[in-house]
Amino acid sequence: MSLLPPLPFHPVVLSGGTGSRLWPLSRMAYPKQLLALAGEPTMLQATLARASGLTSAKAPLLVCNSEHRFLIRDQWAALGVDPMAAYLEPVGRNTAPAIALAALHLAASDPQALMLILPADHVIDDVSAFGAAVARALRAAQAGYLVTFGISPSSPETGYGYIQVGGPLGEEEGVNAVASFVEKPDAARAAQYLAQGNYVWNSGIFVFQAGRYLEELGAHRPDILAAVRKAWDARTEDLGFVRPGKAEFEACPSESIDYAVMQSSRKAAVVPASFGWSDVGSWDALWEIGKKDAQGNVTQGDIHLHDTRNSYVRSQGRMVAVVGMDDVVVVETADAVLVMPRSKAQDVKHIVAKLQKEGRREHLEHLRVHRPWGWYEGVDQGERFQVKRIMVQPGARLSLQMHHHRAEHWIVVSGTAKVTINGDEQLLTENQSTYIPLGRTHRLENPGRLPLHLIEVQSGSYLGEDDIVRFQDDYKRD
Repeated sequence: MSLLPPLPFHPVVLSGGTGSRLWPLSRMAYPKQLLALAGEPTMLQATLARASGLTSAKAPLLVCNSEHRFLIRDQWAALGVDPMAAYLEPVGRNTAPAIALAALHLAASDPQALMLILPADHVIDDVSAFGAAVARALRAAQAGYLVTFGISPSSPETGYGYIQVGGPLGEEEGVNAVASFVEKPDAARAAQYLAQGNYVWNSGIFVFQAGRYLEELGAHRPDILAAVRKAWDARTEDLGFVRPGKAEFEACPSESIDYAVMQSSRKAAVVPASFGWSDVGSWDALWEIGKKDAQGNVTQGDIHLHDTRNSYVRSQGRMVAVVGMDDVVVVETADAVLVMPRSKAQDVKHIVAKLQKEGRREHLEHLRVHRPWGWYEGVDQGERFQVKRIMVQPGARLSLQMHHHRAEHWIVVSGTAKVTINGDEQLLTENQSTYIPLGRTHRLENPGRLPLHLIEVQSGSYLGEDDIVRFQDDYKRD
């Protein structure tokens, strides 16, 4: 075993996905990496904590969806993490461009800087084994290889891509050449791979030098590198985030690192490993890694089962009862319920696509919608009216705004509200209320030390969230 000291590296956490196969819990406005799906903390927090705890880890970089920026900032702040940088993608362009942003950032000061690329939504149980695998990969990456991690398969899984493992590379034990990358197989071929023993699951975790990645990207997909470089050159900073040039990044082709670089590179290497990995890509995967009862069931929430086996049942609020069913998934949220055989877990994406096609909102956000100042939650609605619960964090305030089509009544439930209407300020406390007529400029603020809770009653001809004209906003939203 090598006695070389561990090499310093930067964790690069990618948090741009939407996790549509974990609907109805994962939604575009609140995707799976921001949820505590496998126990506390959230998947993003677990990834940051795991990476920061590795020997010789330096400050992390994050690349995330611009729409999730404040939720992500709250989560890293709760851990006490201080990122080196956080890049905001104006649109998703897959992993090759996202990693290029981080590589350009690091290479600007040190082209040989080592990067550990981590999706934000994976589970790793054996952190010690993971750290040992990372150490092997770092030494190979220092020698110029682009290294991925291959997970020793435990079953003929059809939901993962595979890597055919080639011969050993150099003197570093446990690092092999990549013979080939293989698409997700059918069941028969997956069983064949398992029997052959030289195929591993493609984990989507990588290690390489920043400069080497940019060289390989430029060699195999110069169009992607050119577009990302233009976006990086046009970057701006605000509120602690880095924004690539919007138009330039939107013009970038969308491609994964596997297709753009790894499958074409002659310097691709793989570290075969077993460290309790799952990409938690479906409800069936959550059942696989969950703590099971004597009947093989995994449950969370107010659940009552009878004559039910090998099932995953989860409730966010209401009591859920399941009788006489085996191998099913039942997931309840405030506005949607999913029921299906576990064997159909990969097909949830078809429901999400149907909701999107029909112009519904259940795939976009939950009834409770998070904002940088707190959250609001729909309570009731009907013809020309809507009722919401609103929570404003201490010291936070909403934008200075106006509505063309609705008036609003605010009733304070707890806390203190500072309300500004057409320049006039007033303080409201518990059980006090105010009225904002249609067309009046107004703002809501919490000047206190406790969360502000209130009820908002909207009335008017149109009650959509896009009926907001912002005049001033602390969070620089459109």
